[in-house]
Amino acid sequence: MSSKPPVQPDASGDLSAAVQRKASFVMTMKAVAWSFFGIRRNASHAQDLAKLNPVHVIIAGILGAVVFVLSLIALIQWVIGSGVAGS
Repeated sequence: MSSKPPVQPDASGDLSAAVQRKASFVMTMKAVAWSFFGIRRNASHAQDLAKLNPVHVIIAGILGAVVFVLSLIALIQWVIGSGVAGS
């Protein structure tokens, strides 16, 4: 009985194929926005995995996080400036 190490897929080939996916950046932004809310159907998630470019997903996630943080800062500034927070 010979013990062979498990065959590892070529990671660079898989990544280069994933980067060539043709989904638009707007489609990627929509998928990331739905992911921020946490409400995605399993079928939609599977479609996104097959179509979305991982580089676009990373960029969209960072943009989404920046927009979220900036809106929280704006909300806090508005509440403090309106006097609602103070007595």
